[in-house]
Parts: sequence; C-alpha cells; structure tokens
Amino acid sequence: MRTTGECHPTVPATPPARPAESRRLGLLRSGARLALVAGVAALGLLGAAFPACSQESLIKGLYLEGGVAPHSDGNTHAVAAGVLLSGSPADTLRNSRTDFYWDVFGSGWRAPSTTDGRRNYLQLGVIATLRYRFDEGRSPWFADAGFGISTMDHHYQTPSREFSTDFQFTEALGLGFNFGEHRQYELSMRLQHVSNGGIREPNPGENFVRLRGSYLF
Repeated sequence: MRTTGECHPTVPATPPARPAESRRLGLLRSGARLALVAGVAALGLLGAAFPACSQESLIKGLYLEGGVAPHSDGNTHAVAAGVLLSGSPADTLRNSRTDFYWDVFGSGWRAPSTTDGRRNYLQLGVIATLRYRFDEGRSPWFADAGFGISTMDHHYQTPSREFSTDFQFTEALGLGFNFGEHRQYELSMRLQHVSNGGIREPNPGENFVRLRGSYLF
C-alpha cells in the first residue's frame, strides 16, 4: 500500500547579516568598549599620579575625543578620555592669553592585525601643554602645543608598521574654540604624533588626526 506523505510548510531560513552591517555593528561595539576602558584608565592614572592633591583645585576640565591614523592597508582608529589639570584659577584656560595645563589621558586603539581582523591596544599618557589664546585672550579661538610620554599595553604592530617599545613620546598640536555662556565648552581639531624618539629601532611612529570635545569647570 502506498502511503501518502504529510505536507509540512517550509519555514524560510533567517537571512544572514550582511557583511557591511556586521562590520558596522562590530566597530560600534568595539568603540564603546574602548571608550569605557579609556575612561576608566584615565581616571585610574589620575588617582595614581596625584594621590595627595586636591582634585577639586587641580581638575579644570574633562574631554572625549576620537581620531584616525590613515593608511592604505587599513586605518587605525582611536578613542580617548582625559582630564585637564592646572594649578591656575579656573577661568585662565578660557580667558587668558597664555596658560599651561597637564593633559592626562587613556586611549584605546583599534588597528589592522598582521594575521587577520583587527587588534585592540591601550595607551596611557600625560602631555604638558601650553595654550595660546588669540586677540590677547579675548578671542574664543586658541592654539595648543604639547609634549609628553605614554605607554602601550603591548607592542603596536600592523601590516605596514611596528613599534619596538611600549614606551612612547607623544607630541600634540591643536586648534579650537570655546563656546557657551561662560566659554565652558570646547571643540578642537588636533594632530598627535607617537614614537619612541629613536630609543630603539624600528621606530616608524604613528600620526593621528583627532576631534576633541571638552567641558571646562
């Protein structure tokens, strides 16, 4: 006897995520993790470096920034969080012709790997920075120039360049402006170079273009 088979409805398979969409989601998740790690690292470095100082009198501002080091074989992306420290009165950063401050930061890098995919790096550092405000301090526009030191959690290596040391010097140039009722907000474009100054070879260095948003107390 011939048995008639039962008819079962066909359930369409869930379409796989598109590669471009998956990459975007992966970058967003990685960026959020890096920003969180960078913020925690900056606060930890601040507490370790200034344990006996009054943070209320030292901290003049906080910032977040993001940037990129462009390369033909794949860009390196970075996010950073930091604090601005100064012994000067609170208004000098936004109203004085010249001022000096310390930039203490934690930064997360996401770079092309030499094998496959991308790799994360953590950078901690401090930059001694001189600020010049135009129009004898009356202008909202300012320029920053700084020199400092930093350390990476492991050797930075991409298909086109490799650091030979975790310790690095860093130099930064910035141009920005203040806005808000009390000039409490800042937006600046910054160029940052990172290298070991020839302590050991290879020493290709890395150059970032960064956009920073700051809040001054």
